Amino acid sequence: MKRTVKVLHLGALTAAAALYIVTSQSAAAQNPRNCAPREAVVDRLAEGYGETRQSMGLGANNSVVEVFASEQTGTWTITVTTPNGLTCLVASGQSFEELQEALPVKGEDV
Repeated sequence: MKRTVKVLHLGALTAAAALYIVTSQSAAAQNPRNCAPREAVVDRLAEGYGETRQSMGLGANNSVVEVFASEQTGTWTITVTTPNGLTCLVASGQSFEELQEALPVKGEDV
């Protein structure tokens, strides 16, 4: 994976982690329909939407933030998995694509 794609995925992970922190410390308590054991969520994303994990990172409180997407359908989902194994959906959408953008050269205007 090229560096620019990693930067893009890192940005998505950061946004998801921020969203997760802002919304609640316990997403499962607020809306249990958006959370399930990790294996069930991953299976549903794969079977129902053809999504596979594209990137991952460590978020707040040792939660794992992951981006799943399908190159065929363009759907994407961001999940947060708590240390106890509960996975919650925090964002989803359409038109996923990998970008090959270069970082701006330091000292030059964009």
